[in-house]
Amino acid sequence: MRTTVSSHESRSLRYLATLWMGGCVALGAVTVTCGLLEQELGTAGFFLLVIVVLLSLLDSFISSLIFSVAGAALLGYFFMEPINSFHISKPGDLFSLVAFLVTSIAITTLVRRIGRVEKTQRAQAQLLELTHDIIIVRDKNNVITYWNQAAETLYGWKKEEAIGKFIDEFLCSAFPLPRDELQQIFLRDGQWEGELVHTRRDGTKIIVTSRWALQRDGAGNPLATLETNNDITQRKHAEELLRKSQAQYFAEAQKLSRTGSFGWNVSSGELLWSDETFSIFEYDLAVAPSVELIRQRVHPDDMPLFEEKITKARGFTVDFTVEHRLLFPDGRIKHLHVVGRSASGQPDNRAFIGAVMDVTAAKQTEERLRHAQSELERVSRVTALGELSASIAHEVGQPLAAIVTSGEACLRWLHRQPPNMEEIEGCVSHMTDQGNRAAEIVQRVRALMKGAPPDRAAIAINDVVEEAIILIRRDIERQSDSLTRRLARELPLIRGDRVQLQQVLVNLIINGLQAMASVDGRRELIVQSRLDPEGNVVVAVRDSGAGIPEANLPQLFEPFFTTRSSGMGMGLAVSSSIVEAHRGQIWASNNPDGGATFSFSLPPSIEEEV
Repeated sequence: MRTTVSSHESRSLRYLATLWMGGCVALGAVTVTCGLLEQELGTAGFFLLVIVVLLSLLDSFISSLIFSVAGAALLGYFFMEPINSFHISKPGDLFSLVAFLVTSIAITTLVRRIGRVEKTQRAQAQLLELTHDIIIVRDKNNVITYWNQAAETLYGWKKEEAIGKFIDEFLCSAFPLPRDELQQIFLRDGQWEGELVHTRRDGTKIIVTSRWALQRDGAGNPLATLETNNDITQRKHAEELLRKSQAQYFAEAQKLSRTGSFGWNVSSGELLWSDETFSIFEYDLAVAPSVELIRQRVHPDDMPLFEEKITKARGFTVDFTVEHRLLFPDGRIKHLHVVGRSASGQPDNRAFIGAVMDVTAAKQTEERLRHAQSELERVSRVTALGELSASIAHEVGQPLAAIVTSGEACLRWLHRQPPNMEEIEGCVSHMTDQGNRAAEIVQRVRALMKGAPPDRAAIAINDVVEEAIILIRRDIERQSDSLTRRLARELPLIRGDRVQLQQVLVNLIINGLQAMASVDGRRELIVQSRLDPEGNVVVAVRDSGAGIPEANLPQLFEPFFTTRSSGMGMGLAVSSSIVEAHRGQIWASNNPDGGATFSFSLPPSIEEEV
């Protein structure tokens, strides 16, 4: 690097030496010429000044100073009295000499500065020609005064063709605002930026992002405008294609999901619908949507709810959600879920955007699901009754046998002479009691089989426990060594369906009996009722079986989950749904000493709490 610097310095010194020697020769030649032509001091000074100025363009101030001093010396030596002497006898000649020296230095300095400015401007102009941005300069009358290479390339007109033209007419400009209004904004702010449409030489339209900057004179009056433009035509076309593509996908997505969108300006009453919203309400796309059109479709039973939501939306800018039905002229019904969100925080310009979802299929599916669940519950009851058939036969058989026995005894007392009316009366009363008992058993079984709708009433849980135990007494006696009741006294009443809760207890007790079937040793079943700290009534069925594998605990109450090859996997699932419908909870856990405990809790009846 030091070698490079030294080489550069060497070339500079050689250049200066050559310049200075050449300059002195040129000054000497002019002096000699002026002397031969016998020119006066003023003429010789003028020619020397010209040479000094020309030489100053070739180097810096130092060279200009050297040439100025050399020129002054030549003038004093050859053109001032006494000739061929540096002595100056006239004061006026001294003044002329000093004036020459000062003038030459001033003029050379000014010439160099002008040269630098011109060089800078030339470089800047070259940069403007090289840039890809379109740069146009126009005067205060919007006449083009500068047109760079990028403008030639984009618009198709050469610089010579564009300069001097009125730009708005030349490019057939289309403005986003009226031209006069835009000009007022530009003059007020001193700048403007926006999108314009221009016409090229071949007649094609292009879209440009245009930026204007105003230049003013010293008095603040508009002088010129610098305009830079960027061609965004392709980007705009791509955005438009993307918008159309997105709109198409959006419309298809709405159609697939049966979800339409809407916009509602409450202040003006204007309503905008997507194509899918028109399809949901089954109106033609050419129809102007309105609240009145919606009213014509709303189901009469849901009209009060609809009007309430409309009134609230008009009075307050609040979000809303509503579900209602549509009734069509042919009698068809659709279920809608409508969601609206406020789109403006200004109270004088309330507007909503929202979605309209056709949930008819979901409602129908939900109804079918409820029906299927009801059928599963009924099947579960029938299955349980199949398992309980022996116990039922035993329970019904007992009062029937008692009735037969009492009837035979009654006949014997009738054939005695005289008949023993007191004994006969006792037999008939016993027959009546046993008949009523058999009827109660039959009614209980019929209610359990037919899946009657829930009959909620305030009931005592201990009575439900006793009735469930009676239903499966024969299974209990066959599979368990003992059944222990630990029923708390003075429990609050609960509100529920007696038959459904009996079904839950029957399922839990049968599960406990089956869990103990494969266990050797003493088999004991404990049914307990109590009150938990939150005031809920808890019923627990505890068995002494093998317990529940830990991996199965989370799945116990899921539909169709069973560990028995002959089981349906619905007993515990149905029990769980019944308990949850009663606003309760059901759970299972293993006992520390073996076996498992199934428990459920139910809230006390409201009437009881009061």
